[in-house]
Amino acid sequence: MSRLQGPNSLKRKRPGSTSDSLTEHERIVHDVIQSKQDMGISQRDMKREINLPDNLVTKCLKSLLAKNLIKEVKNIQSRGRKHFISVEFEPSTEITGGAWYVEGSLDTEYINVLKEQCWRKIYGLKVATLEGVTDAIKRSNVSQIELSKQQIEEIVKALVLDNEVMELKSSGTGEFASIPVGRVCYKCIGKRGYGGEPKVGALASIPCGVCPQISRCTPDGIISPKTCVYYQKWLDF
Repeated sequence: MSRLQGPNSLKRKRPGSTSDSLTEHERIVHDVIQSKQDMGISQRDMKREINLPDNLVTKCLKSLLAKNLIKEVKNIQSRGRKHFISVEFEPSTEITGGAWYVEGSLDTEYINVLKEQCWRKIYGLKVATLEGVTDAIKRSNVSQIELSKQQIEEIVKALVLDNEVMELKSSGTGEFASIPVGRVCYKCIGKRGYGGEPKVGALASIPCGVCPQISRCTPDGIISPKTCVYYQKWLDF
């Protein structure tokens, strides 16, 4: 389901009364999952923590899923390996990748639409601050998911990396007259019309070019080229 048309599908849930009907083994498995809160736990790691046969752990997980006491979430840092999370917790963005991922996959269509819309807003404003772009995007209702200022900044930074937008500081004069001196602002590069094709930047041909998380990507960080499934697929291609 496109997030451009509908709300985020991850809603906070509360466990039901079925928790009272758990078997002893199901309760052990559920307690371990619940103790991990929003980070959840993989089945492999779970087997290391509890002294139960593999087939019994698998059976308990299926039962807990059927009773809607736990949910499966793909971990983007572990090549899509599933984590199990108790339903009263929303999965951490370290697991899901945040707004830019859907079921463990980078939502490039959603990102590209937002990049185009941000470019248009900056183009229309001539020179824009991050606050101005954020306000314009929110008023446009292009996304049914509420986007934060930080998330809009990630999209704008991706445009900067693609050489479609330049980042500069206001001089307070001329086209910057309405922006306080020294305030970081953004201006489109070139004179591309609204109906024109996007300028292809150096990063546009690789996954990094549409990944707003690139500013957080470091060799040994949580987000890293070493653990990025999409970068590896690109290298293999």
